[in-house]
Amino acid sequence: MTGPSSTVEQLLHQQRSFEDVGEPLHRTTFVVVDLETTGTSPTTARITEIGAVKTRGGEVVGEFQTLVDPGMPIPPMIVALTGITDAMLVAAPRIEAVLPAFLEFLGDAVLVAHNAPFDTGFLRAACKEHGYRWPGNQVVDTVTLARRATTKEEAPNKKLSTLARVFGTTVEPNHRALEDARATSEILHRMLERIAAFGITHREDLDALRNPMPESIRKKSAMAEGVPPKPGVYIFRGPRGERLYVGTSKNLRSRVKSYFTTAEQRRSIRDMLELAVGVDTIVCATELEANVREVRLIAQYKPRYNRRSARPERTAWVRLTDERYPRLVVSRAVSGPEGALGPMRSGGDARLAIEVLQGALGVRTCTTRLPIVPRAGARACLLKDLGACAAPCVRGAESGYDATADGARTALHRDPTAVVESVARQISERAEALDYERAAELRDGVSAVIDGAMRAQRLAALARCAIVAVRRVGDGWDVAAFHGGALVGSERVKDGVWDAADRLHTLTGDLGMDREVLIEERELVSRWIETPGTRLLYVDGEWSNPVAGAGRHARWVEARLADRTARPLTRGREDH
Repeated sequence: MTGPSSTVEQLLHQQRSFEDVGEPLHRTTFVVVDLETTGTSPTTARITEIGAVKTRGGEVVGEFQTLVDPGMPIPPMIVALTGITDAMLVAAPRIEAVLPAFLEFLGDAVLVAHNAPFDTGFLRAACKEHGYRWPGNQVVDTVTLARRATTKEEAPNKKLSTLARVFGTTVEPNHRALEDARATSEILHRMLERIAAFGITHREDLDALRNPMPESIRKKSAMAEGVPPKPGVYIFRGPRGERLYVGTSKNLRSRVKSYFTTAEQRRSIRDMLELAVGVDTIVCATELEANVREVRLIAQYKPRYNRRSARPERTAWVRLTDERYPRLVVSRAVSGPEGALGPMRSGGDARLAIEVLQGALGVRTCTTRLPIVPRAGARACLLKDLGACAAPCVRGAESGYDATADGARTALHRDPTAVVESVARQISERAEALDYERAAELRDGVSAVIDGAMRAQRLAALARCAIVAVRRVGDGWDVAAFHGGALVGSERVKDGVWDAADRLHTLTGDLGMDREVLIEERELVSRWIETPGTRLLYVDGEWSNPVAGAGRHARWVEARLADRTARPLTRGREDH
């Protein structure tokens, strides 16, 4: 194998000297697993044996082995290959009894297997079938690793038996799970020794084995050298000093380094790294502060490679137009929750909400700006004949449309109960008629109305007060202060919570804030304050939601979100 250039060797040597950049491989726990099965596909075959070896620093710290009753006969070809017979499995446990012990043995270790998609495919399928959550551990495939660590001359194929011969393992693979896992474990550590010369020295580097970074990007990893291993915000800069990308991390150095050594799949981010010439960092006291700073920086600089943006023009709201006979519109120009429904989760939700509000309250659907006094010869649309619109276009003030507009304002700003009750009746009628598709559409629409109203009421309440709150995080406390929905300061302390709260409380007075608080920042703050376990230490002003507000109908939103979560699972989508 040819080694890297002297320049890259020097760079990699410098990188390996940073013990605090991520987790060094000699401190990483690996669990090498091997399965024996009744066939090759988890849809038709089952596991008959699990063997696993846990290592750290090249030393074996534990082993796991069990036969498994597959609940089906073992084909003669498999018996000949593995030596496992039906008689051997009569007293063996079923896989549902084995999985809890195996998952506990695995823990948060790196999962290793030879031809890993085969073994992880069977384990994932078993977990899904029996209701166990797949833990999503980092996975290393020794076949992929062998393609980087061995030449074609010494290992013309990457079979386990071939690699065992190349590396002279003390255990010979024999198609039994534990023996094969032991052999794979030895091969793993021999190959890790080889690829250390290519910069694969930390746990975070292992992803690069699947899709190595181009040399043009990898050589820029010197950018990570001056980055502190602390939580905060990082900003990649371009050749003209422009901000290309903003992100946050609990360990800035490890995260920045990962961009140059791990397998980044996003084409846009690779393009960004090709342009980047430097990285700036802002160390933050708390994770919340880092998230808020990220939102503010994205809004300020609008980095071209940030897909998620705090740009107000992308936020959808539902509001009544400012005219004599108002109608409902989707607006992107609302600066706050006062006087509008939202922020909506999407433009689609905004349109759903408008459709439901129009149907339930009789708000006009035409887009014409109507005169106060109807024009001579004006004609109403079909909705007037159907009794679905008061038709101010032909009846003017005598139409009673003012009551309709007042009902819409009540639903938008205070209490959507009238809309909920009307739509609930429509849903029942549609369900009785077996029109479930329309019933689901109505359910989604009223859910969008309630969700938008709840968010507007929560954010409006937050904007009226100043708060100092604290939350337990790990072995310390995060203390944060807010004014008008904006974060004004935060501290992380091990003790002295009230002293920190008193210091931060002084920041929540008359700030003279001349900037509009970003909606995304308000939502970050709202979620943080409302997370279970957060304690309020100071509240200046009024922080409350109306008793008769949208929150009492939250079950509609919860039902829709639960349905959205469940749908991908019914389509066979795996967790990622």
